[in-house]
Amino acid sequence: MKKHWIVLAALMISFVAVSSARGLCVKSSRANLRTGPGMKHKVAWQVYMYMPLERIGRSTNKYWYAVRDADGDTFWVHKGLVTDSYRCAVVNVEKANVRKGPGKKYSTVEDSPAQKYYSYKVISRKKNWIKVRDEWGAVGWIRKDLLWIR
Repeated sequence: MKKHWIVLAALMISFVAVSSARGLCVKSSRANLRTGPGMKHKVAWQVYMYMPLERIGRSTNKYWYAVRDADGDTFWVHKGLVTDSYRCAVVNVEKANVRKGPGKKYSTVEDSPAQKYYSYKVISRKKNWIKVRDEWGAVGWIRKDLLWIR
């Protein structure tokens, strides 16, 4: 009987994901993504500022969000660590060139290329290029198809 409740709960979260998924960004310097809604649950992954997540549910006490990451994995994060007031992006390929302008004709910035899972705040868009800023203030342009944006 317990298995049936777990399956039912998973289906309910899946339904919420389809009907009300919402983009979130980590706003703190670090955030623990947990296996369940609460401090007693194991930390599955630690992410950094500007990591985009997709809100797919909420705990019954409303302090924790069920979230999906760029890989499609589901975790829980405390609502005080995230915001929906701006958009964020994460590199979703092994390496992505970060350029000084919106196009391949521009040279790369000093810290290019960005590695997979490097996260940014989205500043603007010009055609298929996204202007981004990292948590230290460095700005550059990355092709949209190399990013997961929320």
